[in-house]
Amino acid sequence: MPVPAFDFGPLRYELRWFTTILAVAGVALTFALGQWQTGRAAHKQALQQRLDELSQAPALVIAATPLPAEEVLLRRVTVRGTFDDRYTVFLDNRIYKHQPGYYVATPLRISGGQGSAAGQHVLVNRGWVAANPDRSLPRVPAPAGELQVEGIALEYSERFLELSTKIADGQVWQNLGLERYRQATKLELQPFVIQQDGAAADGLVRDWPRPDLKRNTHLAYAFQWYALSLAILIYYLVTHVKRRPPIQS
Repeated sequence: MPVPAFDFGPLRYELRWFTTILAVAGVALTFALGQWQTGRAAHKQALQQRLDELSQAPALVIAATPLPAEEVLLRRVTVRGTFDDRYTVFLDNRIYKHQPGYYVATPLRISGGQGSAAGQHVLVNRGWVAANPDRSLPRVPAPAGELQVEGIALEYSERFLELSTKIADGQVWQNLGLERYRQATKLELQPFVIQQDGAAADGLVRDWPRPDLKRNTHLAYAFQWYALSLAILIYYLVTHVKRRPPIQS
């Protein structure tokens, strides 16, 4: 069966259905993936702008009444309460300036709760501490008495590789999920963690890195997908469009 061909001046386009369908599908798929990554980058850019704006806004006062997470996340918050050191957990494999250590998270019983809200807590990531050479846990007791804590409200879980399926393995945890911590402690908790900042009289490091939302990573992936889409198109044209042979007189 002869291959359909179309002449365009000195060029001839040969239509091969199988490779044409493959090329169209390849270009469409890679271009769509590039668009998706571009959209993700735009979303991260908007989120970064919101984060910058919220960091300059007045601190939101956290009371004992439960709050929806979406109203609080990424906002600067302040809360009064008393730490309960019995339920402190050490989040393992946290690195600071190339040194292994832990994040230390302690629940704060929120002051002023009445009725069903009397036992409301919020978990506070108090900061980083270096690991001991013998892997014994550092001594970093929480300050006693009622105090005020300020910081940024963040989501509960930061995922790391974890081999155990136990709810908890003593005080050392790899990951920190809300429901998992509730099961282990039986505490009523606000649905966010406060990343504490300010003075570090307890010896913990609170040199928190600026959140990296990886916008540039999405742009790099988008560029790769667009480049692949263009490469497929160019390869298709090179293999299907040829110069017409000269007309023999």
